[in-house]
Amino acid sequence: MINRIQYKNYIGTVEWTDEDGVFHGKVLGIRGLISYQGKDINSLKKDFCDSIDDYLSYCEAKGIKPQEPFKGSFNVRVDPELHRKAAEKAKESGISLNKLVINALIEYLL
Repeated sequence: MINRIQYKNYIGTVEWTDEDGVFHGKVLGIRGLISYQGKDINSLKKDFCDSIDDYLSYCEAKGIKPQEPFKGSFNVRVDPELHRKAAEKAKESGISLNKLVINALIEYLL
């Protein structure tokens, strides 16, 4: 089971702490820390949504662009030999290395 919640394209974790008796989580995919908590799942969801709204309001008030959790771009570090093989396969297939990686991710994940 994946414990995640989503609101306005932001995804957050859902965890339980026996010690404190609360659900808690943090927003994934951004550099800043946005955390939230609740005594039950409904109060956790509300605090999550309120935290996202507060973050977006803060950014607007300060005139800064909010961080996007998943921009569609990421760096991947691989062994040089794997890099060479992937580049050769892309060239043989008549596609870019980027498209080869996209195709591989689609095949793997979907």
